[in-house]
Amino acid sequence: MSKQTPLHDIHAELGASFTDFAGWSMPLRYTSELAEHHAVRTSAGIFDLTHMGEIELSGPEAGRALDHALVGQPSKIAVGRARYSMLVHETGGVLDDLVVYRLAEDRYLIVANASNAVIVFSCLRDRIDGYAATIRDASDEWALLAVQGPNSAAIIGELADVDVPSLKYYSVDPARLAERDVLLARTGYTGEDGFEVYCRPQDAAALWRAISAAGARHALVPCGLACRDTLRLEAGMPLYGQELTVRTTPFEAGLGRVVAFGKPGGFVGEAALAARRDEGPARVLVGLTSTGRRAPRTGYAVLDPDTGERIGEITSGALSPTLGHPVAMAYLPPDRNEPGTEVLVDIRGSKQQATVVQLPFYRRQA
Repeated sequence: MSKQTPLHDIHAELGASFTDFAGWSMPLRYTSELAEHHAVRTSAGIFDLTHMGEIELSGPEAGRALDHALVGQPSKIAVGRARYSMLVHETGGVLDDLVVYRLAEDRYLIVANASNAVIVFSCLRDRIDGYAATIRDASDEWALLAVQGPNSAAIIGELADVDVPSLKYYSVDPARLAERDVLLARTGYTGEDGFEVYCRPQDAAALWRAISAAGARHALVPCGLACRDTLRLEAGMPLYGQELTVRTTPFEAGLGRVVAFGKPGGFVGEAALAARRDEGPARVLVGLTSTGRRAPRTGYAVLDPDTGERIGEITSGALSPTLGHPVAMAYLPPDRNEPGTEVLVDIRGSKQQATVVQLPFYRRQA
């Protein structure tokens, strides 16, 4: 039976359609994914993300331990800031992409994808062995709400006891929100400005209702996982299991910048990633757009327009609600990654023309 978040009853009250995601019963949509998508782009949306995994690492060598375990260098993160990172296999393949928060000099919070939380905890536990650091799975101690969209700062600002406009992107601060203690992070996965609210599970329902009440005059709507997927796709953000897998290194995905070589003591997967960096990837992640009405979907073949030969595969695709035409991400050979390159996509036997474009497809106005 799927696990339920502390907000399940509220989702049911709001008429949510549910789906099982990584063993959790999660709202897929409330009204329509199109309306929810547009709300995040034009006003604001609120999401339940309690299914994500939270792992805490503490101790005098916590930073050094994470430097060894991950591709980045968490020991260099300032207290109160966050950084995107990855856990990779010894072969360099991605086991999960993560957000690492530094809560104190010797305390970190690592947020993992729901489907990989158990694997991430197990790998980190093994990799920190020998360091003066303690690890624990704190997932049951946190609920997570996200408020995303151009009106999100105004909504959160009405409820928080901190100066919300001054919070930097990828920062995290202890705060009081609607009279509850939370960790307030300015992060997100939609391409819009937004905030993630880490709270005690018993406070989640009260916080959802308080945020919804404050957001009513700002056109805030509840949003499900369906629109979250189209939002992140437009923003060119990878999804584990599609753009990122254990068969993919950060360099194929265009994320080599997150890898920190030359750290004292090295890190797991460094030799394999150094070789891939020096050799160059055999395939690269690109964006594709087309003028047709049928959207490419995960697994569809990308073909050479001259020979019909299969040269790649779609990882994610949809009809972009914001742009009004199909968009997709795909892995192609390095000689096909230049913007303007024409390819074909096999959509159930029909060949549809597509053009390589630079990611992201959508970028919010500053």
